[in-house]
Amino acid sequence: MATDLTAPRTAARPDVASIQRRTLRLLFTTQIIGGIGVTIGIAVGALLAARIAGTAVAGVAQSAGVVGAALLAVPVTRIMARHGRRPGLVLAYAVGAVGGLLVVLAAATRWVPLLFLGMLLFGGGTAANLQARYTAVDLAEPARRGRQLSLIVWATTIGAVAAPNFAALADRVTTGWGLPPLAGPFAFSAAAFVLAAVVLLGLLRPDPLLTARRLAAADAPAAELPPAVDATATAVAAEAPAAGGGATPAAAPVEVRAPRGAGMRAAWSVVRGQPAARLGIAAVAVGHLVMVAVMAMTPVRLGESHADADVLRLVGIVLSLHIAGMYAFSPVVGWLTDRLGRRAVILGGVGLLLAACAVAGTAGHHTPRLSVGLVLLGLGWSGTMVAGSTLLSESVAAEVRPSVQGLSDLIMGLAGAGAAVVSGFVMQFAGYPVLTLLAAVAAAPLVALALRPVPTGAPDEEG
Repeated sequence: MATDLTAPRTAARPDVASIQRRTLRLLFTTQIIGGIGVTIGIAVGALLAARIAGTAVAGVAQSAGVVGAALLAVPVTRIMARHGRRPGLVLAYAVGAVGGLLVVLAAATRWVPLLFLGMLLFGGGTAANLQARYTAVDLAEPARRGRQLSLIVWATTIGAVAAPNFAALADRVTTGWGLPPLAGPFAFSAAAFVLAAVVLLGLLRPDPLLTARRLAAADAPAAELPPAVDATATAVAAEAPAAGGGATPAAAPVEVRAPRGAGMRAAWSVVRGQPAARLGIAAVAVGHLVMVAVMAMTPVRLGESHADADVLRLVGIVLSLHIAGMYAFSPVVGWLTDRLGRRAVILGGVGLLLAACAVAGTAGHHTPRLSVGLVLLGLGWSGTMVAGSTLLSESVAAEVRPSVQGLSDLIMGLAGAGAAVVSGFVMQFAGYPVLTLLAAVAAAPLVALALRPVPTGAPDEEG
């Protein structure tokens, strides 16, 4: 039954602050669970692929997970645009769980095509983790968006640190059950994804995106409402828990969804008309491209100057420092994003990326200097990711926000996958210093784009 959007809006206004606090706590928890699942796969995926298909294609199998996360962003955000954040996040985690089980089956049967399919679907876990950061800002106050988005990004640190220990435990336990070596961690990842999906399905109520749309529609004059609003959504007010624990009465709720056809094409049209949105997408994609290109070949660089007995230990130390740079300081980056502005932090992130390329590229075989370069690389990525994602989210209206965010994750994922592939060829034919130089060249145009003045207020807020 259609809802008359011109009728008086008598529904009780939800307690936005309470809903936001509940949403952040829930996302923080599921981000840890999902982060453990994703990181376990990253930790053992290349080793498992090397045993099944050979070392030559181990990197390609890892890239399949990155491409899968990028491609899954399209259907996941399309579902979010039509039905809210909850079903999209649940679907992404469910696909990731299926992928993990297929990898286990591929390890048991040693069937390479099934391994690649499983890794492709396993990217659903990464897609869910990435979309969670956008869910955190649907109801955030403008002055706190950067901090609250960065809090969810930071939660990944806990999962990333804990995952290696769970991987070893899962492998020992499941080997006793008859699973092949290195298959058990993927079974554990699938269980983690299922747990995250079940928690979100049961507890992410009311849906933050649907709530934000309802509030935007209620605050806007009737004449300014989008003409193609689908009014068949479940009432947000009926979902919201009342202060006393019961359901909030829903008297004539405003039920709002995205316009039909709010897919990638509509998202691209919106981005083309919003300079701030273009800067946000560019910051996220370029930062990810530079980070992946340099990080992916750092283990190879270490292998050129150290004996096999020392390489794995040094790779673990250097990459752990790099991951700490990516995630551990994200709350500080979020605070700076709110305090100094989005573009200022993007510029700072680009500066750190350029410094990282200079330090790592000139480190030679000096491992401590290379480690400093990788820490700077992680910090630069954090700056472009947090500030760019915040700027993108507040630069477009709520009706098309999920689709635009999905477009951003698609571009970011493809940029990272492309960088991983190209970096191998550059490393083989030109060497690590040339690779870091090319990565710095790729980051430089972002400075000019960030220096252009752009409006930062969201259209629905400015209206």
